[in-house]
Amino acid sequence: MKINVVALAAALAFASSSGFAHDMGAMGTMGHGAAPVYAFGEPGKAAKVDRTIAITMHDLSFEPSNVAVKKGETIRFVVVNASSIDHDFTVGDQKTEVEHRAEMAKMIGMGMTHGDEANAIMLKSGQRKELLWKFSKSGKFEFDCNIPGHAESGMTGTIDVAAALK
Repeated sequence: MKINVVALAAALAFASSSGFAHDMGAMGTMGHGAAPVYAFGEPGKAAKVDRTIAITMHDLSFEPSNVAVKKGETIRFVVVNASSIDHDFTVGDQKTEVEHRAEMAKMIGMGMTHGDEANAIMLKSGQRKELLWKFSKSGKFEFDCNIPGHAESGMTGTIDVAAALK
């Protein structure tokens, strides 16, 4: 039993000293601590969904790659991975996307993957998942696949949040 406790302590010490800790404000709480504050909105509630937007993931693209949302709308993104490879779907501002991309590169380098978070879902080939998001601020935001090399190859999308839809 002492060996397991020592191994656990060593693993925790490595994780905290390696810079592997999540940015709690940008990436979600992962089940720990207070709920994060996002600069681009907040997790949506199923009872408050205004509209559903279907997103299909292809090898290195999203369809559609641009969506328009009204400020205050809660959107149910229904995401289907029609590709033969795994993908990530993250809603965020540019800062969040860059941070998530760097974090995923570290995780993959360590042989790990991330689970679903308030603003991000991981989909295996053929999988379908939903992400609920309330867009409480106007502006231009993104949805990206942050698996290393995917966003850089064009697997990005834009979300235009305006006071009113055209």
